[in-house]
Amino acid sequence: MDREHTLPELVATAQSDAQTALNDIATLPQDDADTRITATLAIERIAVDLFSVFEARMQRHFKRGPLSRKLTALLVANGETDLADRLHQHYMAINVLKHGTGASYRELQGLKNPMFVLNPPRQGDAPATGLIDVTAPGFFDRLGATVLDAYHFLEKR
Repeated sequence: MDREHTLPELVATAQSDAQTALNDIATLPQDDADTRITATLAIERIAVDLFSVFEARMQRHFKRGPLSRKLTALLVANGETDLADRLHQHYMAINVLKHGTGASYRELQGLKNPMFVLNPPRQGDAPATGLIDVTAPGFFDRLGATVLDAYHFLEKR
């Protein structure tokens, strides 16, 4: 049986997979919308999976309850306000990727300096992608850095 991968290893793999999809998108002709949507959906799934694994692995640091909220409060209490803000914004972005428009989408809309490109919902039968632009430069690097920073914070405690 293979050993369980560490969270830093999983982050590196997710970043590599996302970069592969981004490279694929960059080489597509502009009129290949179907392939572009498929690659974008792949990046969205990678982001959701990474954050979900992070939450599952780090939940052991708290008795019960929503990890992201408890961790954000702990970070603020320890003076790590920048990391707390980054974690909270990523938590909301992942919720938007999972659930679409809702409370997290509205909260992100109300931020003065959101970390993400937030797009309006598409009308009609358009695919439910693109509320958060996961193809924007730096999206996945920031997600990976935030997950790793939060991981190291918790592991040092």
